[in-house]
Amino acid sequence: MHSDEDLARRTKDGDGAAFAALLERHYDRVYRLGFRLLGSRAEAEDLAQDVCAALPGKIGGYRGEARFTTWLYRVTVNAAEDRRRRSARQTRLAADWGTHEVNRQAGLAEDAEARTWLAEAMRSLPDELVTTLALLLDEGMTHAEAGQVLGVSEGTIHWRMAEVRKRLRALHAKELEA
Repeated sequence: MHSDEDLARRTKDGDGAAFAALLERHYDRVYRLGFRLLGSRAEAEDLAQDVCAALPGKIGGYRGEARFTTWLYRVTVNAAEDRRRRSARQTRLAADWGTHEVNRQAGLAEDAEARTWLAEAMRSLPDELVTTLALLLDEGMTHAEAGQVLGVSEGTIHWRMAEVRKRLRALHAKELEA
């Protein structure tokens, strides 16, 4: 029977049988500690598998100054802490995404409500104001271009837009009072 320390040294040198012996000896120990630290069978199994899969790369860090099991416990504890941090970060990200999505949906609802209000409010405006609005907002024309299309001066377009704003503000204030 070889000591853990001897098996660890041999594993460092690439001895697959020594590595298999270490796993056979300590897998249950890693699993039990993982279960105590994480509180879930599935998490403990994942942790034990992660530790065992990482062991060939990490064993180079084992210097033999402490018992192999002490070092292995430290590796397991570190892996569990990493897993907890990842889980907490994912939970925060999910919560942040949820908050973002709720706010986004609320914003979309507000935008839809504003568009509905504007469409209804525009029905109360005279046709020349609605036409002016459509050319400027929907078609993206400048005041000069809209004036050319409508056969009026650019100053008239400015006045119409000021009139639209005045009437919409008045309508909105009237609704807020009600």
